[in-house]
Amino acid sequence: MTRHSRIFLCAALVFSLNTLKQEAATTARLSLHSNFQASATSPSTRTQTIPFESKLAGKTLPYNVLLPGDYNQPASETKRYPVLYLLHGLTGHYTNWLEYTHLADYAAPYEFIIVMPEGNDGWYTDSATVPADKYETYILQELMPDVQRRYRTVDTRAGRAIAGLSMGGYGALKFGVKNPEMFAFAGSLSGALGAASWTKSDLRGFDFIWQSLAAVFGPETSPLRATNDLGKLYREVPANRIAALPYIYLDCGTEDLLLQSNRELADILVARKIPHEYRELPGTHAWTYWDAQVQEVLRIVAKKFGKACNGNC
Repeated sequence: MTRHSRIFLCAALVFSLNTLKQEAATTARLSLHSNFQASATSPSTRTQTIPFESKLAGKTLPYNVLLPGDYNQPASETKRYPVLYLLHGLTGHYTNWLEYTHLADYAAPYEFIIVMPEGNDGWYTDSATVPADKYETYILQELMPDVQRRYRTVDTRAGRAIAGLSMGGYGALKFGVKNPEMFAFAGSLSGALGAASWTKSDLRGFDFIWQSLAAVFGPETSPLRATNDLGKLYREVPANRIAALPYIYLDCGTEDLLLQSNRELADILVARKIPHEYRELPGTHAWTYWDAQVQEVLRIVAKKFGKACNGNC
């Protein structure tokens, strides 16, 4: 990592840690939450919270579900729906997408289920230091099968997508490259894409951030870092496996201090000729940006699902 990138990284991560508190304080002013509650399609009939008991983690890891408007209508009782898994960021929780964006309004025209898991600060990775913190295996082996059991889902790759913001963007692109057989789409908004490669030196003076990463990835020499390093993973995809990857989407605000790491991964995707879309738009590392850009994620995901479902979703 270059010195320039380190400076950007440190500032960006400190900023990201304060994002939820800052945005929560401004939510009333922006009327995000009040507008959400006043949605024309009542969220109460479309949202569910599942208090899932994880055997892997040994604790409750709840998740929110946003259902399509016609899901509970008699005419749709045999209909199956694709699923978008939407991941939160560092210091966040499974409730954030519904609390701080108009997601319920934006999703109303689309016929797919949105699942928002609890990832705590686990970087969607099985921890090298805390055996019970298996936030990667949990998503794949517990959460997704539970969603499939509870809801009428399209249980194939063609009907499954994953996306997230910041830490969740890192997680989504990691799930996509490590498990391409499971996802048709993987997307990142303002992704913390260099997480597994950041060192203590990179984060000098920012102990909380380093401790969060060290608790998950272990020391700088830990093999877990290499196996979860997005740059390494995408650089080393065998040429004959590129076509099997999900469609990759990533964006970042031009005033976001994580911009450089997003550009670096986009450069790798270009060099490897991995099908993707990368956007830079005005904005910072904030909920106002994610509230706008999640609309684009929904639009692109809907197109991917529409092509794949052949009228059966």
